[in-house]
Amino acid sequence: VQLQAFGGGLVQPGDSLRLSCVVSGLTFGSYDMSWVRRAPGKEREFVAAIIWRGGTNTQYADSVKGRFTISRDNAKRTVYLEMNSLKPEDTAVYYCAADPSFNAVKADRALYWGQGTVVTVSS
Repeated sequence: VQLQAFGGGLVQPGDSLRLSCVVSGLTFGSYDMSWVRRAPGKEREFVAAIIWRGGTNTQYADSVKGRFTISRDNAKRTVYLEMNSLKPEDTAVYYCAADPSFNAVKADRALYWGQGTVVTVSS
């Protein structure tokens, strides 16, 4: 199983960025997906989750609600995180994760993890 996240970079406050995570080695359409981040010196934090069938079956951390949007394309085996109005406190390594259980991804207890992509928000 491989989860390859990419799309991170250095942006300024207020900018937007879209992360992608391409998944292989499992039946993508049967797995719920999430994004989790770890900021420098801080513990890992749940960001967003989306159920296997996508659509509006999503959940967000309060810190990103209204600014971030998680979505998925099952045909492309890819989950996305659209990040708008970025703030310096969004600086972190962002990881995608997969699990058959929506409760597991929401609780940051996913079975499979990607390698992470770095997002830096700084002026």
